[in-house]
Amino acid sequence: MRDEDLQEMRQLPLFDGVGAAYVDSLLRSAFVQRFPAHVELVHEGDPADFLYVIVQGQVEIYAGYRDRETTISVLGPGNSFIIAAVLLDRVYLKSARGLTPTRILMLPAEAVREGFAEDAHFARALAVDMALAYRGVVKELKNQKLRSSLERLANWLIAEDEKGGSTGKLEIPYDKKVLASRLGMAPEVLSRSIAALIPYKVDIRGRHVQLNDREALLSLARPVPTIDDPAC
Repeated sequence: MRDEDLQEMRQLPLFDGVGAAYVDSLLRSAFVQRFPAHVELVHEGDPADFLYVIVQGQVEIYAGYRDRETTISVLGPGNSFIIAAVLLDRVYLKSARGLTPTRILMLPAEAVREGFAEDAHFARALAVDMALAYRGVVKELKNQKLRSSLERLANWLIAEDEKGGSTGKLEIPYDKKVLASRLGMAPEVLSRSIAALIPYKVDIRGRHVQLNDREALLSLARPVPTIDDPAC
């Protein structure tokens, strides 16, 4: 790994609070790779050979059954996957592919397991990452079980708007087919849900979204911290 890559990797959230010497030791066994869009990075059922950390780009975490697929999450820079499989030395329960061109840090699984056993600060960082992932799964389960497809879409739009500063203007960051799967609905259900948002003055054209009455959309979405607040 080049010196400039090492310096950049040291700043990743996974290494917060971990001693510089230990991080450098871990990175000496790691790789930084670039992948084009749509390349499969992890295949469900394969042995966990690496812990992946996203440096640049977006990665779709998904799973399949027979001829069906569902998107579990979409991850961006700073996120890692899939820690549980690596620490337990078991197969991946999910697959992953780049939605965009990606740059990925690949940490050998054995080195990660050794670090978890030997360095308390690194073990804590991994535990925090897994705890956040677990809470994310609980929130998503509640979102899927307690809300209609229209409510899920409305809350997703509110959350995306807040990420961009609550301007009322946003871009859907990936294909609508991925968005539908991410929200747990078929593409045709997403289309109907988009049409159902017209009375709330939501204008969606392609990937461009205009929220013309945010309060009206909030009255439909009714977000709650225990599902929608990333800090909760």
